[in-house]
Amino acid sequence: MKKFITIVFACCVAIGSQAQRPGNSAMQKLNMAEYAIANLYVDPVDEDKLVEEAIIKMLSELDPHSTYSSPEEVKKLNEPLQGNFEGIGVQFQMMDDTLLIIQPISNGPSEKVGILSGDRIIAVNDTAIAGVNMSTDQIMSKLKGPKGTKVNLSINRRGVDEPLQFTVVRDKIPILSLDAAYMIEPKVGYIRINRFGENTAEEFTAAMKELQKKGMTDMILDLQGNGGGYLKAAIDLANEFLGEKDLIVYTEGRAAQRNDFFSKGNGKFRKGKLVVLVDEYSASASEIVSGAIQDWDRGVIVGRRSFGKGLVQRPIDLPDGSMIRLTISRYYTPAGRCIQKPYESGLDNKSAKNNGEENREKYHNDLMNRYNNGELTNADSIHFPDSLKRETLRLKRTVYGGGGIMPDYFVPIDTTIFTDYHRKLVAKGVVIKDVSRYIDTHRQTLKNKYKNFQSFNEKFEVDEAMLEQLKALADKEGIEWNEEQFEKSKPLIKTQLKALIARDLWDMNEYYQVMNSTNESVIRALEILKSGEYNNIIK
Repeated sequence: MKKFITIVFACCVAIGSQAQRPGNSAMQKLNMAEYAIANLYVDPVDEDKLVEEAIIKMLSELDPHSTYSSPEEVKKLNEPLQGNFEGIGVQFQMMDDTLLIIQPISNGPSEKVGILSGDRIIAVNDTAIAGVNMSTDQIMSKLKGPKGTKVNLSINRRGVDEPLQFTVVRDKIPILSLDAAYMIEPKVGYIRINRFGENTAEEFTAAMKELQKKGMTDMILDLQGNGGGYLKAAIDLANEFLGEKDLIVYTEGRAAQRNDFFSKGNGKFRKGKLVVLVDEYSASASEIVSGAIQDWDRGVIVGRRSFGKGLVQRPIDLPDGSMIRLTISRYYTPAGRCIQKPYESGLDNKSAKNNGEENREKYHNDLMNRYNNGELTNADSIHFPDSLKRETLRLKRTVYGGGGIMPDYFVPIDTTIFTDYHRKLVAKGVVIKDVSRYIDTHRQTLKNKYKNFQSFNEKFEVDEAMLEQLKALADKEGIEWNEEQFEKSKPLIKTQLKALIARDLWDMNEYYQVMNSTNESVIRALEILKSGEYNNIIK
C-alpha cells in the first residue's frame, strides 16, 4: 500500500543493523503522522506527493549532497555515467527554432543512412518540430527511443529544393568521457576527461596507447571542470599512474567502517612526467585522482583549489523507480586529508529557522565567496591553519587538508578578459548561433580551402565581418552594446569562435587544440614540463 512504509522497511533491511528500527519511537511517530493525514484529513490528499515532500525535507536537514530524485530524474542522471543512451546519433544545435545537425556521430545510425552536417530536421514521424516552439527536451524525447525501433525524419538540406526523407533505426549511442586526446608538443600528450563514467578507464587506456605510439613520454591530464562520477572509474584511472599496493583513497563514516582502495601496480603510465590540471569545478572523483597523485609525489597539480566534494553517497532505490542518494562516509586522500570542504547541516543549529535551506545556500555560494575573497585570483589569499598540515608520503612535502586539493602551482583566473558583455553573449547562445550561421553558409568553402586541421589552425582568422554578425545577433537578443567590454573580451571571443568552427568541421580534439592555445593552466603545465621546475618538486 503505502509507499512510505515500504520505503522505511526496505531502507532498514538494506542499510543494516545500525539503521533506525521500525519500532523506534521516532519512526512510529512518522508512521502515525502519515497514517493520520492519509485517513483522517478533511480533504483528499495525494499521499505520494506528501511522502515525496517529507523525504525531501528530511534530506535537506542533512548534508548538501544527500538528495532525492524522481524516477525521471534518475534516468537522466544515470545516462551520462552509464556511457550510452538509445537514439539516432547526432550532435545538434537549436537555431532559429530549428534543429541543426552539427555532426552525425561517426558510424552511428544517422550517418549510416546519409544524414550530413548542416542538415535540418523539420519533422519526426510526421510531427513538425521546426517553427513550433517545441522545447529541446520535447524534441529529444521524440528522437530517443529503444534500440532497434525506427523513426522517420524529414530533413531540409541546403541546395536541395524538396525535403529529404530518412528512416533511421535507433541504436546505442556512446557518451564519451574523454573530450580530447592529442599530442600537444613532441613527447607531451594531452588528455581531457569530462566525467568519470562506466567506460572512462577503457577510453583513457585506448587514448593513452595511441599517444604512446606517437611518442608520448610525458602527460598533461586535464580534469578542469570535471565534477566526478563513479568511484571505481577514479580508482582505475589512478591505478594507471601508481605503484603496486599504493593507497589511492579510503572512505570512513559513522556507520561505515574504513574501506581502503589500493593500486594494482599494472598501470601503463607509472613512469614519465605527469601534470594534472584542476580548478574550482573539479570535484569528487577528480579530487580522488589528483589527491592520490599529489600525496604519492607521482606528479604535480596545476590550477586552482578544487571544489571539495568528498562525501560518499549510497544510492537507495525506492519501489517506484525514484532514488535517495544518502551520504554514508567521507573520502580521504592517502595522506589522511579529508577531501570534503566544511559544511553545516540543518541539524547543527536547531534554533535557526529553515536552517537546512540557509546552510545549503551558503554551501553552494562557496565559489562566489572564494572569488570575492580573492582566492581565485591570488594565491596569497588562501590561508590554512597548521592543524590541517599533512606530509606527502614519499618526499614529505607539505600539503593541506580542509577541503579540496590545493595545487602545487597556482594559476589565477584571468579577470581581464571576462566581462559582463561576454557572459551575456555566452548565456544567450549568441556565440554558438553566430558559428552555426557562419558554418551553414561557408561549410563547403572552408572544407575546400583547408584540407586538414593543421592548415586551418595556422591560417584561419576570425574576421571583422564575422564579429559584426556577432554584434548584430547580440543586438537582436537584447544585449546592450558595450564597446569597452567587447574590446577586453575580443581575444577570448575570437578564440571561442575559431574553436567552435574547428569542432564543427572536425571534432572535439580540434576544438580543444584551439582553446588550449590560450588556456593559462595548459600553458603553465607546458612551461613546467619544458623547464626544470617539474624536477624541482618531483625529485
